[in-house]
Amino acid sequence: MPHTHPGFQFTHVLPYGAVVHDGGTQFIVFSRNASEMRLLLYDKLDDLEPNEIIEFNRRSDRWGDIWSIFLPDIGPGKLYHFQASGPYDPSNGHRFDPTARLIDPYAKALAGVFQTGRDNLVRPPKCVVVDDFFDWEGDRHIRRDLSETIIYEMHVKGFTRHPSSKVEHPGTYLGIIEKIPYLKSLGVTAVELMPVHEFPIDGAKGGVGGQENYWGYDPLSFFAPHRGYAASTRPGAQVHEFKQMVKALHAAGIEVILDVVFNHTCEGNHLGPTLSFKGLDNSIYYMLENDRSLYKNFSGCGNTVNGNHPVVRELIFNCLRNWVHNYHVDGFRFDLASILSRDRSGNLIANPPLVELIGEDPLLRDTKIIAEAWDAAGAYQVGSFGDLRWAEWNGRFRDDVRRYWRGDAGMRGALATRLAGSADLYQNGNRAPYCSINFITSHDGFTMNDLVSYREKHNWANGENNGDGENNNHSENYGVEGPTDDIEIDLIRLRQIKNLMSTLLLSQGVPMIVSGDECRRTQMGNNNAYCQDNEISWFDWSLVDSNTELVRFCSALMRFRRQQSTVRQTQFLTGGLQASRNLPDVSWFSPGGGNINWQEASLPMTCLFIAPPSAEKGSEGDDLLLMLNPSTQDVPFAVPSIVKRKKWHLFLDTSAKSPDDIYESRSGPLFSETGQRILQARSMCVYWSRFG
Repeated sequence: MPHTHPGFQFTHVLPYGAVVHDGGTQFIVFSRNASEMRLLLYDKLDDLEPNEIIEFNRRSDRWGDIWSIFLPDIGPGKLYHFQASGPYDPSNGHRFDPTARLIDPYAKALAGVFQTGRDNLVRPPKCVVVDDFFDWEGDRHIRRDLSETIIYEMHVKGFTRHPSSKVEHPGTYLGIIEKIPYLKSLGVTAVELMPVHEFPIDGAKGGVGGQENYWGYDPLSFFAPHRGYAASTRPGAQVHEFKQMVKALHAAGIEVILDVVFNHTCEGNHLGPTLSFKGLDNSIYYMLENDRSLYKNFSGCGNTVNGNHPVVRELIFNCLRNWVHNYHVDGFRFDLASILSRDRSGNLIANPPLVELIGEDPLLRDTKIIAEAWDAAGAYQVGSFGDLRWAEWNGRFRDDVRRYWRGDAGMRGALATRLAGSADLYQNGNRAPYCSINFITSHDGFTMNDLVSYREKHNWANGENNGDGENNNHSENYGVEGPTDDIEIDLIRLRQIKNLMSTLLLSQGVPMIVSGDECRRTQMGNNNAYCQDNEISWFDWSLVDSNTELVRFCSALMRFRRQQSTVRQTQFLTGGLQASRNLPDVSWFSPGGGNINWQEASLPMTCLFIAPPSAEKGSEGDDLLLMLNPSTQDVPFAVPSIVKRKKWHLFLDTSAKSPDDIYESRSGPLFSETGQRILQARSMCVYWSRFG
């Protein structure tokens, strides 16, 4: 039977959640429209029913819209749910269910799985009371400048789940720790983790037809690290293991960026389950249609979080602070971030409060904030999202680079713009080149290997009759769809991967590569593997050994980028003369070395990047000459006359066999004394010359 505890002298009304203090725990939850609030306490993880139900007293345990109660002798590890009574009136947006077991929106950890009792009542995973203490041993944020960052997007489970990983704890936070030597040798400076906040594990709450949502873009609890990535099954163990991972990555000089999903939750539309927000205050947490029984769906996932309602804004804001302060996270990538720019009616607005709040918050000033600047309802804000604090996934970089190297006509000017930092998108907003997160592939779409191996998507394994996933991929197979034994076709594919990687890592802006692209990881043509928790998605570590040539190439490229301030400039290039050297900071030439005609259908061209004025002799930063030939014919190239007297050393040649494809020690041969050379079809050469 429910009962009330007598009042205690310890009363906290903020922060929200389960707060351990003074020998007990304070349970604090927001609900404006609830008429009653209960706390359900459990002794064991598999308990279907609570062993104790605590009634909140409306007079003594409610402060405004905040319900708060202190329980002595309740400490870390205790399992709980909330339960709220109130109006069930969908036409006015209310969906209270007095029987629903509700996840605390501020829960720091969840434990267990979904359960269903004889009453057919769905019981979500239980919340866990957590003690935030962790011995960080002096760990602090790395604070690497965004312009000096190389991002490696990865899935926590998929990175080490494959048997070939040979780690002690496959598919976990601890498994990543075991692979840090590889990440360090590769040369990345930050890992961007696909969602690590809690999401449903079992298929019934996952994708279409019972498929599991392997990617994790289906939030269940924003504050809690995903329990499925913990090596230990002890409730709350994921909190400690996640912190261990962050500390170990920091010790290796690698930052941690989280992919966060604040645009929707797994509760879905009006037909979806009541698991947390719906049962605590549906009309506040979600954007509703004029018919308030229905949900606005800017996310494409059934509902939309009401991010610019002050209460929800506070929740998101507190969540970010929690990850930064308690977990030492270095930055965030915001999934479908354009939804954060929508007001409470769903209209896109200028200077949205939440976007400004995130950018201006003093605790978040050391973090990187990155927007996926579009949503599922047609908003596309690439180049116009936020201010200088905000970087963006540059989808135009992805599309233009793909099309250029595929050989599409008319792409010469577009490629030049992307190489130089996408000034067309960011310069007018007083932003910088590092506001452009350059990428060619991401989790969403083909891998790099599949981009050059398939013309069409092959998503049959997803159970949606190949109807899901993007149809316009700007991909090519070069003669055979999928794997081939044809050596010539495979050589073209390898060369194209090197061309794409070289373009990505030598462009102004911030490069992001996808885990496994450096060793030709394949999804067998699946460009939407959201539900494939199997070898389609997992990182096959045998590929590292069978593709040593490409791994070496990519690692050398990353090392070169880190050494070269020339491709990490913090101001946009203008083509104007540098007074100290009488040379333009960037120039474009035809293959013959003369002035370029941007109207020509021809694609081959030369790019000259001049080291920034701050560089001095002996310091980082060389003059760079990039020669690009995406055509199907060999083309003669010449050194432009304005720099013909300089000594140009070969750094990479994507047409050459290893080890002559890239010179890690920068000991490549000089450009021919004739001042000319032939660039093979579909190839790229890069030369460097000392500053001065």
